[in-house]
Amino acid sequence: MVKQAIPSADQGTSTEAPQLAAAGANRPENVLIVGATSALATAFARILAKRKTRLYLAARNEEEAQRIGKNLAIRYGCQCVAGVFVAEDYASHKAFFEHVRKTLGTIDGVFIAVGELGDQEQNQSNFDNAKSVIESNYTGIVSLLTYVGEYFASRQRGYLIAVGSVAGDRGRQSNYVYGSAKAAMATYLQGMRHRLSRKGIHVMTVKPGFIDTKMTYGLLKGPLVANPDTVANGIVAALDRKQLIAYVPWFWQYIMLVIRAIPEWLFVRTHI
Repeated sequence: MVKQAIPSADQGTSTEAPQLAAAGANRPENVLIVGATSALATAFARILAKRKTRLYLAARNEEEAQRIGKNLAIRYGCQCVAGVFVAEDYASHKAFFEHVRKTLGTIDGVFIAVGELGDQEQNQSNFDNAKSVIESNYTGIVSLLTYVGEYFASRQRGYLIAVGSVAGDRGRQSNYVYGSAKAAMATYLQGMRHRLSRKGIHVMTVKPGFIDTKMTYGLLKGPLVANPDTVANGIVAALDRKQLIAYVPWFWQYIMLVIRAIPEWLFVRTHI
């Protein structure tokens, strides 16, 4: 399913989605943001909007994506369009990506922040629940990245950022269905990075720690919990440095280094 309806600040109120015209050699970047209504994606989009990046905001909730895009266009004078992306609707992904390409003209970057935490107790006892989490965090993303990868390989330029989680670094009793999907995605991205790096494509895996969002509302508190703006700024800084794997905030790299180093026989006795 593909829909869009966001004018830029100077495009009037038409609900048609015009192709965003290129502006020569110095044109702004064109970036597709998937999962655009998440707090982290919105914070990331805000940073790009300040840079006058042209944005395509894709999300399950089209109305909310439109609202976010309209706000960015008014505040920062950037061009935004919006459309529907449903991770589990694999049959629509090829047409969706082709539509984005035609709308933007070219795609310079893709940012993916799709995910579903779910409830571990329900996930471990009901496969339908587990399947939903796996599709949102892994198989739906792989489906889309099939087309993203081929497009970037043909252009031999561009960047891909996908948001994983530190939960994928080690299986824990509290969230191992979600963590296993994030681990699978990290491995997929690792292989994709190996394949595309020689073609000039930058693939970055982001591994955030705890983020204060609607998905984690009521579950998290304490000094290790970061707000979305802090994480988004960390992601942009990591992209500018061309990092391959970015733990954000930075200290999670060392926390997970310790957690991964715990021997399995000892780890199973913990309550982490």
